[in-house]
Amino acid sequence: MIKFLLERRTGNLLGFVACAAMLAFGYYLQFAVKLEPCPLCILQRLGLAAVGVAFLIAAIHHPAGRLAAGIYAGAISLFAIAGAAVATRHVWLQHVPEDQRPSCGPGLDYLVSTFGPIGSISRILRGSGECGKIDWTLLSFSIPEWTLAAFIAMAAWAIFLATRDESTPRSA
Repeated sequence: MIKFLLERRTGNLLGFVACAAMLAFGYYLQFAVKLEPCPLCILQRLGLAAVGVAFLIAAIHHPAGRLAAGIYAGAISLFAIAGAAVATRHVWLQHVPEDQRPSCGPGLDYLVSTFGPIGSISRILRGSGECGKIDWTLLSFSIPEWTLAAFIAMAAWAIFLATRDESTPRSA
């Protein structure tokens, strides 16, 4: 059973399911618990979606060789590192004393409509006061802290799957 879970296709599918579950939980917090996501939260969701889609494509394609698996692992890791960078910035904003946080800025929809998708990214990454607010914790870790850990774990998982040897046939 463990060997089956560690196969590339199954492992990539598990990575996709983990991303989908995290996104579903984020939407649960937004719509059921009524926690409004800040712009950095939205960027982290986009990062999770990108990592999840890359895991799903890797699972569907199921590359045989290490080179192709390594390319998928590289793409997944690249998306995960970008998401981890956003999550790191978010965690940093949450730990800055409240009087030193940047003032609250406009919402994501206003930024994108005014500055366009590319121009709004730099403004979003600066963060705002609302991004420093901790609304929910689990085991004393905030949502961005959990998301940062998840991005790191997903990059490590993708690299692990790509580097393991699958040349030996599975026993029945």
